[in-house]
Amino acid sequence: MSAYDHFEAPATVQLANVRFHRDAYDFVLDALHGLISGLSERRHISGRELAEAVRGLAMERFGPMARTVLEYWGIHSTEDLGEMVFDLVEMGILVKDPSDRREDFADVFDFEEVFDHNYPWTVYPWKVATVCPWTVVTTAD
Repeated sequence: MSAYDHFEAPATVQLANVRFHRDAYDFVLDALHGLISGLSERRHISGRELAEAVRGLAMERFGPMARTVLEYWGIHSTEDLGEMVFDLVEMGILVKDPSDRREDFADVFDFEEVFDHNYPWTVYPWKVATVCPWTVVTTAD
């Protein structure tokens, strides 16, 4: 459940722009909320900061499936995040600074690189050796 469920506007955005799933808008708002709640004082959030917050939340919530979930929702690039943010601005859910542009979200990071090639896999100090199909033995290096 999103912190922004009371708005009901993402459903309207979904009708106006079928390119992105309704859950994607809720997710971006959740990432923004998490970013803002971590600040010591209120200030403007840049497109780069929001894109990074979306990346972090996606990895936290969905792990190695982050890219798959985002792409299922129609988000294939950081430029898509910018389109969503400007949809939310047009609906009156978010307010933009006069200097904000869609281009602020351009090429913040590459989805394939951060979610696939550079995914922060956890490496454990042990390895698993299968003795038989029913028994697993762990051995230290």
